[in-house]
Amino acid sequence: MYSIVPETPEDAWEVEALFDLCFAPGREALSSYRLREGVAPVAPLCRVARYEPGGFLGGAVRYWPVRVGTVPALLLGPIAVHPTAQGEGLGAALIRESLHVARDGWARVLLVGDAPYYGRFGFVRLDGVEMPPPTNPERVLGLALAEGAWDGVAGEVTAWT
Repeated sequence: MYSIVPETPEDAWEVEALFDLCFAPGREALSSYRLREGVAPVAPLCRVARYEPGGFLGGAVRYWPVRVGTVPALLLGPIAVHPTAQGEGLGAALIRESLHVARDGWARVLLVGDAPYYGRFGFVRLDGVEMPPPTNPERVLGLALAEGAWDGVAGEVTAWT
C-alpha cells in the first residue's frame, strides 16, 4: 500500500537519490536538464509515492515551467520508480495524479519519452516543437490539458524566465 502526496522540501534529498539510482550517470547533461537550470520546479504538481508502513520512497515525479515559443507549458520529468517497486503501476499512478492536479492552472504538458508508454496517458508526438539538441524529435510528446491547447503552438522550447 502506498500514498501519493505532494513532495516537500524534506523529501528533496531522497528524491534526488532515487533519480541517481534510476538514471545513468551524467543525467544532468541531458537537454531537458538545461531547461531546468536555475528554475524551481512547479512545487504544487511534484509528487512522491511512499509505501506504508515505514514511508519507503517508491517513486517521484517533478514538473518544470518552460516556454514553447512564447507559450507557457509544463515539462514533465523526471519521473522515477524505485527498482524494487517497478511493474506495480506506481509510475502510472504518479502521472495520473499529477496530471489531474496540473489541469487546474495549466493548459499543456510536454516531455521527452517513449510514445508507446506515454501514449496511454494521451501524449502524442508534437510536430514543430523543438527541444534543445541533441533531443530526438520523435520523442518530443505533448498532452493538451485543455481542448486545443497545442493547436498552433510551435517553436523552440526554452527555459522559464
